[in-house]
Amino acid sequence: QLQLVESGGGLVQPGGSLRLSCAASGFTADSYAIGWFRQAPGREREGVSCISRSGASTNYADSVKGRFTISRDNAKKTVYLQMNSLKPEDTAVYYCAARFLGCANKSGNYPYWGQGTQVTVSS
Repeated sequence: QLQLVESGGGLVQPGGSLRLSCAASGFTADSYAIGWFRQAPGREREGVSCISRSGASTNYADSVKGRFTISRDNAKKTVYLQMNSLKPEDTAVYYCAARFLGCANKSGNYPYWGQGTQVTVSS
Protein backbone atom coordinates (compact mmCIF):
# COMPACT_ATOMS: atom_id res chain seq x y z
CA GLN A 1 0.00 0.00 0.00
CA LEU A 2 1.24 3.46 -0.83
CA GLN A 3 1.60 5.45 2.39
CA LEU A 4 2.80 8.99 3.00
CA VAL A 5 3.96 10.56 6.26
CA GLU A 6 4.70 14.26 6.66
CA SER A 7 7.07 15.71 9.22
CA GLY A 8 9.00 18.89 9.95
CA GLY A 9 6.23 21.28 10.84
CA GLY A 10 6.33 23.56 13.83
CA LEU A 11 6.26 27.11 15.07
CA VAL A 12 8.48 29.63 13.33
CA GLN A 13 8.79 33.40 13.34
CA PRO A 14 7.97 35.46 10.27
CA GLY A 15 10.94 35.45 7.95
CA GLY A 16 12.11 32.11 9.25
CA SER A 17 12.49 28.77 7.52
CA LEU A 18 11.26 25.22 7.82
CA ARG A 19 11.87 22.08 5.82
CA LEU A 20 9.01 19.64 5.50
CA SER A 21 9.53 16.01 4.61
CA CYS A 22 7.19 13.54 3.00
CA ALA A 23 8.31 9.96 3.46
CA ALA A 24 6.70 7.39 1.20
CA SER A 25 6.50 3.64 1.31
CA GLY A 26 4.84 0.86 -0.60
CA PHE A 27 5.49 2.14 -4.09
CA THR A 28 8.12 2.68 -6.75
CA ALA A 29 9.24 6.23 -6.10
CA ASP A 30 9.99 7.21 -9.68
CA SER A 31 6.48 6.33 -10.83
CA TYR A 32 4.65 8.99 -8.82
CA ALA A 33 4.48 12.74 -8.78
CA ILE A 34 4.27 14.30 -5.32
CA GLY A 35 2.33 17.43 -4.52
CA TRP A 36 2.19 19.62 -1.44
CA PHE A 37 -1.11 21.14 -0.38
CA ARG A 38 -2.11 23.24 2.58
CA GLN A 39 -5.29 23.88 4.52
CA ALA A 40 -5.67 26.94 6.72
CA PRO A 41 -8.56 27.37 9.16
CA GLY A 42 -11.62 28.65 7.35
CA ARG A 43 -10.02 28.32 3.94
CA GLU A 44 -10.16 25.75 1.21
CA ARG A 45 -7.29 23.42 0.52
CA GLU A 46 -4.85 24.85 -1.96
CA GLY A 47 -2.02 23.47 -3.99
CA VAL A 48 1.44 24.67 -2.99
CA SER A 49 3.88 22.79 -5.17
CA CYS A 50 4.43 19.62 -7.13
CA ILE A 51 7.43 17.69 -8.36
CA SER A 52 7.50 15.23 -11.22
CA ARG A 53 8.37 11.60 -10.73
CA SER A 54 11.97 12.12 -11.82
CA GLY A 55 12.36 15.48 -10.12
CA ALA A 56 13.07 17.16 -13.43
CA SER A 57 9.98 19.36 -13.35
CA THR A 58 8.50 21.42 -10.54
CA ASN A 59 5.73 23.92 -10.14
CA TYR A 60 4.66 26.37 -7.46
CA ALA A 61 1.68 28.42 -6.50
CA ASP A 62 2.21 32.11 -7.16
CA SER A 63 1.97 32.80 -3.44
CA VAL A 64 5.11 30.77 -2.68
CA LYS A 65 7.26 31.25 -5.78
CA GLY A 66 10.73 32.41 -4.88
CA ARG A 67 10.31 31.34 -1.26
CA PHE A 68 9.61 27.60 -1.37
CA THR A 69 11.61 24.87 -3.07
CA ILE A 70 10.45 21.32 -3.66
CA SER A 71 12.89 18.47 -4.15
CA ARG A 72 12.97 14.72 -3.96
CA ASP A 73 15.33 11.89 -3.18
CA ASN A 74 13.93 8.80 -4.80
CA ALA A 75 16.53 6.56 -3.18
CA LYS A 76 15.12 7.63 0.19
CA LYS A 77 11.56 7.79 -1.14
CA THR A 78 11.29 11.24 0.37
CA VAL A 79 10.10 14.59 -0.96
CA TYR A 80 11.05 17.84 0.71
CA LEU A 81 9.55 21.28 0.82
CA GLN A 82 12.04 23.93 1.86
CA MET A 83 10.14 26.98 3.04
CA ASN A 84 11.99 30.26 3.43
CA SER A 85 10.88 33.80 4.23
CA LEU A 86 7.79 32.44 5.89
CA LYS A 87 4.79 34.68 6.37
CA PRO A 88 1.86 34.44 8.79
CA GLU A 89 -0.39 33.63 5.84
CA ASP A 90 1.64 30.46 5.31
CA THR A 91 0.16 29.09 8.52
CA ALA A 92 -1.71 25.90 7.68
CA VAL A 93 -1.67 22.15 7.87
CA TYR A 94 0.56 20.95 5.07
CA TYR A 95 -0.17 17.69 3.30
CA CYS A 96 1.76 15.72 0.77
CA ALA A 97 -0.07 13.71 -1.85
CA ALA A 98 0.87 11.30 -4.60
CA ARG A 99 -0.50 10.39 -7.99
CA PHE A 100 0.69 8.08 -10.70
CA LEU A 101 2.96 9.70 -13.25
CA GLY A 102 2.63 13.46 -13.63
CA CYS A 103 1.65 16.46 -11.56
CA ALA A 104 -1.86 17.85 -11.46
CA ASN A 105 -3.27 21.11 -10.17
CA LYS A 106 -6.24 19.95 -8.13
CA SER A 107 -6.32 17.93 -4.95
CA GLY A 108 -8.97 15.62 -6.38
CA ASN A 109 -6.41 14.30 -8.82
CA TYR A 110 -4.30 12.84 -6.01
CA PRO A 111 -5.54 9.53 -4.60
CA TYR A 112 -2.88 9.12 -1.89
CA TRP A 113 -2.49 11.47 1.07
CA GLY A 114 -0.54 11.85 4.26
CA GLN A 115 -1.99 12.98 7.58
CA GLY A 116 -0.51 16.46 7.49
CA THR A 117 1.90 18.50 9.57
CA GLN A 118 1.12 21.82 11.22
CA VAL A 119 3.07 24.92 10.23
CA THR A 120 2.50 28.02 12.32
CA VAL A 121 4.17 31.32 11.44
CA SER A 122 3.80 33.80 14.26
CA SER A 123 5.73 36.29 16.34
